[in-house]
Amino acid sequence: MVLYEEDAEEDPFPWHLGVYDAHCHPTDTVSSLNDIPQMKAKVLTIMATRSQDQELVLRAANDLGAGTETFSDSIDGQNSSCRVVPSFGWHPWFSHHIYDDTSDGTGQALSRIDKFQHYRSVLSPSPEDEAFIYSLPEPRALSDLLATTKQYLLKHPFALVGEIGLDRSFRLPESTRNGQARDPEPGLTPGSRDGRKLSPYHVEMNHQRKIFKAQLHLAGEMGRAVSVHGVAAHGIVFETLQETWQGHEKKVISKRLLKRRGSVKTAHDHELSDMSNTGRSAPKPYPPRICMHSYSGPSGHLKQYLNPSIPAVIFFSFSQVINFSNPDSNKAIEAIKAVPDDRILIESDLHCAGQRMDGLLEEIVRSICKIKGWGLEDGVRQLADNWKHFVLGRAPKVP
Repeated sequence: MVLYEEDAEEDPFPWHLGVYDAHCHPTDTVSSLNDIPQMKAKVLTIMATRSQDQELVLRAANDLGAGTETFSDSIDGQNSSCRVVPSFGWHPWFSHHIYDDTSDGTGQALSRIDKFQHYRSVLSPSPEDEAFIYSLPEPRALSDLLATTKQYLLKHPFALVGEIGLDRSFRLPESTRNGQARDPEPGLTPGSRDGRKLSPYHVEMNHQRKIFKAQLHLAGEMGRAVSVHGVAAHGIVFETLQETWQGHEKKVISKRLLKRRGSVKTAHDHELSDMSNTGRSAPKPYPPRICMHSYSGPSGHLKQYLNPSIPAVIFFSFSQVINFSNPDSNKAIEAIKAVPDDRILIESDLHCAGQRMDGLLEEIVRSICKIKGWGLEDGVRQLADNWKHFVLGRAPKVP
């Protein structure tokens, strides 16, 4: 759905100002990675989700990212080709593939019986079908996942943690009769649904939360931003995030106290002081910056995320394919209106790089600018500044 189709003519799109995709999956179509250098977008933030794409994202970052010394220059320069920023994480759709060994940290492979017991304990309803259980991948230790992700993050100092989160609506795909998933469509990375029917099984929320929370803590330890998936779980996503920063909330100065202290500037200095304490120099149990990807919650829920006592900076991204592809787009419009100008991001959330991804980015930028009442160039600049704040921690200077 394209908003405001009644506009007969549109202003030329200012690609030269820099357009930054906050969330996409081009490694799902590996051949499309060759199209990235020719794209009009400035930077793609590409997400890992499961075992099959972690190293693909790493390879894409090695080939199409920029070196640490030149990265900031390359994303600001008007003449550089499109770059990528990697994000490493385990999506809730695949969280059942992970078993929690954090109490002993052994990381040992599970026996056949242990595998059966693991999947029976983390799936609901608990499967009785042995063929279905044994068609699932060998579970991976959470300690191994975290150690590997940490190594990827160390290789790429601007990398994020994601896509991670919670999902109440997702159900596992069925296995085929012989217990093996059928071959994926040509050109697509294995590990997704692959066209299979859905089973009755979903991942227990307590297990999803363990995997989600462990990755949030890693992001806090490494001082990295996170991209969060939340579907039919808006309340529990916030509760889980809140648990990570509990005891680290910022002190909020009341307006009455501000008047006594003499000026708003004093209050702002206090905010800056608090934010400096959440930087990369001192590890925290919560991520410094969080993006609620393709935010689908009601606008009324935004207030809890924007509470000034929260020590993390929380952003909200929107995509044409998720937020404006169904009749309920009015909810997204109200949310976009309510999100502060400096906390909004754009994304394609597309599985394939190239012209279609550029087209979707242009559509969502135009949609947001019209909803916000921004001029197109001013909007592109604002969205670029927001991405740099989210990914790089580069907060715009306050006049």
